[in-house]
Amino acid sequence: MKKPISYKAGMVQPSPTLSIDERFKSMKQQGLDVVGFGAGEPDFETPQYIKDAAIDAINRGKTRYTPASGIMRLKYAICDKLRRDNNIVYEPKDIVVSNGAKHSVFNALTTICNPGEEVILPSPYWVSYSELIRMAGGIPVIVKAREADHFKMSAAQLRAAITPRTKALLLNTPNNPTGMVYSRRELEEFAEICVEYGLYVISDEIYEKIIYDGHEHVSIASLGDEIKDQTITINGVSKAYAMTGWRIGYTASNEEIALMMSNFQSHSASNPNSIAQYAAYAAYTGPQDEVAKMCAAFKQRRDYMVERINSIEGVSCIMPNGAFYVMMNIKELLGQSLYGVVIDGADTFSELLLDKARVAVVPCTGFGTAKFVRWSYAASMDSIKEGLDRLELFLKEKYDDKKHSDQF
Repeated sequence: MKKPISYKAGMVQPSPTLSIDERFKSMKQQGLDVVGFGAGEPDFETPQYIKDAAIDAINRGKTRYTPASGIMRLKYAICDKLRRDNNIVYEPKDIVVSNGAKHSVFNALTTICNPGEEVILPSPYWVSYSELIRMAGGIPVIVKAREADHFKMSAAQLRAAITPRTKALLLNTPNNPTGMVYSRRELEEFAEICVEYGLYVISDEIYEKIIYDGHEHVSIASLGDEIKDQTITINGVSKAYAMTGWRIGYTASNEEIALMMSNFQSHSASNPNSIAQYAAYAAYTGPQDEVAKMCAAFKQRRDYMVERINSIEGVSCIMPNGAFYVMMNIKELLGQSLYGVVIDGADTFSELLLDKARVAVVPCTGFGTAKFVRWSYAASMDSIKEGLDRLELFLKEKYDDKKHSDQF
């Protein structure tokens, strides 16, 4: 009889964001008129100057192995960016460039976690966080944040979640899926507690440039030397520069942790893509106009989506301050029947919406709550209007795909 696979692999759950996206793409390939809002990536093109830098790198033969933790010029550019944008001073030896921010989070967790140690994770959270903690041998300790508190964990909640086995706090601000942004004061309170207990902080700041209404992005590592020493800052080029497929993320940490992460990465994945590293260097050192334009477009879409959802009976949402997601509250629909199906949670609602109205949204069950679904407004305004039209008809049980084109 064959030996079983590892218990660690068996604990990892598939991503609901990927499964809904797979169904959406399959329906598209079948020629069905389906509208998708599951995307976790900007719908804009990578800026041309970044593409040109990649082409130039190819033409100059920059296609061989690089140091495992990234090329020196990119590390210097990241240090300049952190000093300029985040008020944190690092040296190139403190930077580890990886195959996307997710890879960076995994490197960080694997480096600091021993089997059975706990990582505090505010909920709702990005679906991969809990699985990455488990993959690193840790135990996710979920702290539920309420919509009434703008989906933010309080300092009191953080303190109450700490046990002798707690090793770290995993923060994400601006947040996926909620779009919330922690304030400077809130982060100061977290920093004080983490320093008191000697906890590491993994701070995922990948959405830092996508922020609205005058809200300030604050890096927790900028709040003092002690918290900086205990923080691993995660960032990358995927969201701000529409470079999701280029797979470049990075960590900034103290030298000891950076060396361990570099060693781990050198054996597990070697260096990140050489050509993409030169493209990322261009992103950080080139003009930033496209970032501002993209953010302005996202804000316009956000404003429309929030206003429209709140005008539809049975659903609601609060205004997100960053990223490009809206958390739609479906609690009024729970227990009700639509098209003969009882809505018992976000999974059922999302499946039915896709089946009946051909609108793909992400159930937030995998994000730590079954009473919400996530809409991404990384989609065209036309798609957003069409999708919300369909939602309104769906909730009235009046959506008919064959008649839909005649109803507007």
